[in-house]
Amino acid sequence: MPKKPFKETTVGKLLLGAAKVINPALGGILEGVVSPQEAIAEITKADISNEDKIKLQQLIFDQQNKEMEAVTLRWQADSISDSWLSKNVRPLVLVWCIVVFSIAGLLDSIESLPFQINALWNDTFENVMMAVVLAYFGGRTTEKATNIFKKNK
Repeated sequence: MPKKPFKETTVGKLLLGAAKVINPALGGILEGVVSPQEAIAEITKADISNEDKIKLQQLIFDQQNKEMEAVTLRWQADSISDSWLSKNVRPLVLVWCIVVFSIAGLLDSIESLPFQINALWNDTFENVMMAVVLAYFGGRTTEKATNIFKKNK
């Protein structure tokens, strides 16, 4: 599934709207960017005041933080739930991905078997695997850090 163009994401819409208000020419430059990192790079190169650059870059960071906090809140709600499945879906998906990825890799490496992973599926599964691993461990780290900070207050 192709990635959504940056200008169609929540962060992109917010940034483009703000950029067009601050400097219409900058809004036009940002139309073509495909990621927050590219947007920040374009803002940095733009011929606008440093104050405006900081405002726009801060908008990007703030929105990304809000999105990450929303995901964390959903995961925390899942862990509080009485449902066994909602509490265990992330670890189960992680285990499933590791098992399938490992089995497919082993089968693909055995010369006598006519099994071969298509490059498209390999790339797709690799991206899914990375997202699941990063989301699981990143989410767990965020949950643990949040709990530690709440206890210290």
